[in-house]
Amino acid sequence: MKKILFVSAGVILLLAFFGAMLYHNAEKAEEAEQVAERNRAGLVRDHSPSLGPTRARVRIVEFLDPACETCRRFYPFVKDMLMAHPEEIHLTLRYAPFHQNSDKVVALLMAAEMQGRHWETLEALLNAQDDWVAHHVVQPDRVWRHLDGLGLDMAQLKRDMDSPEVARRIAQDLADARSLNVTKTPEYFVNGKPLPSFGQEPLKNLVDEALASARPR
Repeated sequence: MKKILFVSAGVILLLAFFGAMLYHNAEKAEEAEQVAERNRAGLVRDHSPSLGPTRARVRIVEFLDPACETCRRFYPFVKDMLMAHPEEIHLTLRYAPFHQNSDKVVALLMAAEMQGRHWETLEALLNAQDDWVAHHVVQPDRVWRHLDGLGLDMAQLKRDMDSPEVARRIAQDLADARSLNVTKTPEYFVNGKPLPSFGQEPLKNLVDEALASARPR
């Protein structure tokens, strides 16, 4: 009898724990939505690189750190969604250089954007990430060898990297990340809504919901 009571008490405690955890997660998701709604103006800036038609009714905003391994893994997943729905999804990229020295790579990417070479530069660096990131710290000198063949004016790139405009853009992206409570990367917003939980499946589900809502019934 005592054993049964002990097991029953354990089950009740376990259920109570999971119930409390679910309630806490729901509260956090609701709070994140409220923060995103209050700071909606900070989701997109004029300097932000983007892909997809401007008329698209499904709009993804991603905060990315080029030194982030998870960002590298998610990049082809997001790209595949855009390719599957080329007329329906628009992607805007924001930078959140949280890793040490990552701001230098972000400056390079923003300078590449000024030459119309952002996306190919980003893909080249993500593909070579293992070479220029060591123990979560960016090794800036190792980045340059992965830029060959991208058609970049290297002298202009270096000038733009050190320009006040690029510094302003980085500061703006970081300020918007803070206002939207972005503390890790990648972080996604779909039509202004943050992910209810992190992962490729929650991202796909939120995008699928937005696609279904955007299509005529």
